[in-house]
Amino acid sequence: MTTVTADLAITLDGYVAGPNVTLDNPQGDGGEPIFEWIHTLASWRERQGMTGGEENRDSELTREWFDATGAVVMGRTMYDTGEEFWGDNPPFRTPVYVLTNRPRPTLVKEGGTTFTFVTDGIHSALEQAKAAAGDRNVDIAGGASTVRQYLGAGLIDELQLHVVPVLLGDGLRLFEGPGAVRRDLEQIRVVETPLATHLKYRFLK
Repeated sequence: MTTVTADLAITLDGYVAGPNVTLDNPQGDGGEPIFEWIHTLASWRERQGMTGGEENRDSELTREWFDATGAVVMGRTMYDTGEEFWGDNPPFRTPVYVLTNRPRPTLVKEGGTTFTFVTDGIHSALEQAKAAAGDRNVDIAGGASTVRQYLGAGLIDELQLHVVPVLLGDGLRLFEGPGAVRRDLEQIRVVETPLATHLKYRFLK
């Protein structure tokens, strides 16, 4: 049975991006530390068609996520802010379903990544992703609003947070607003590294 996951980097004070996220400022003001740690890893650089990088426990966990994920769902803002950065060979290498109210033909990229634009809601995107994933996981990649929608609907099975050692003070919070409802979780893994504390939880039904 397919496991639906959400896997996000987050600051100690709960932000997944800085304030003022735009196409030209996809991490938000001051949000660079949230993402810098992953860009140095060998597993991430491999997915970007690059060599080198750090081969450590953080890299192992990132490679584990890539290997286990058979399809991805994301919001249109995440797609729009990441499109240029990901380039012609995005790191996903799986089908990606983009929630949007602006239809667009499916894009086929190098390395096995396709972007399908879904206009009929979160349940439709998830069902399409599950069909594409086979026996691998479906990951709800972001942004925060998209993850909250799936959390609020009770559709996420596991949550992994990579807590980076920084206090941002302002920005885009994951756990507030619509979808931030009471849920009980079981902690299933904690991995501490100098770059991040990796927390993995399973939602209790």
